[in-house]
Amino acid sequence: MNKQNYQLEMEEEISRLKGRRPTLLLHSCCGPCSSAVLERLREHFRLTVLYYNPNIEPEEEYLHRLREQQRLLNLLGEEIGWMPCPYDHEAFEAFAPGMAAEPEGGKRCMACFALRLNYTADRAAEHGFEYFTTTLSVSPHKNAEILNRIGREASLRSGVKYLVADFKKKNGYLRSLQLSEEYGLYRQNYCGCGYSRT
Repeated sequence: MNKQNYQLEMEEEISRLKGRRPTLLLHSCCGPCSSAVLERLREHFRLTVLYYNPNIEPEEEYLHRLREQQRLLNLLGEEIGWMPCPYDHEAFEAFAPGMAAEPEGGKRCMACFALRLNYTADRAAEHGFEYFTTTLSVSPHKNAEILNRIGREASLRSGVKYLVADFKKKNGYLRSLQLSEEYGLYRQNYCGCGYSRT
């Protein structure tokens, strides 16, 4: 069976827009990851960034990453919308301790992706967005196939189109490193949850 090419699928979806710029709610895990994704999508969509990451701990780390996301958007100086969310670590703690023994990238991570993508889909539906997607696939540590499956399931439930993607393709991750250096962005050394600390 051939591996699905999510980058090509995204490009085909964008080509069907024929220059129209629909609204897209972009779930962002952090400023560095969003940098390359925003660069790639902003000419095709009217973007709003949603920062919902209840997995991150401690709260000081969450707020640090939140401020860096805001700073990046200010530096870009473009018409990119902003939808911050309150710190909601209890939503993550509702399931994560029961999956403490799961390996990194296992069921706990999938549940975390689903939590964030379902929240994004719900906000997209609530505010009338045409599309939603996430920056998570820009990381070489995140499985695009799993993310896109969860995103499509959230799309079916919410009625908002999910933009499939694998943002690490076409040097997306490398570009995020370059932009992070250019803008002096804080790059964390763990995904956010206590289980992922090295």
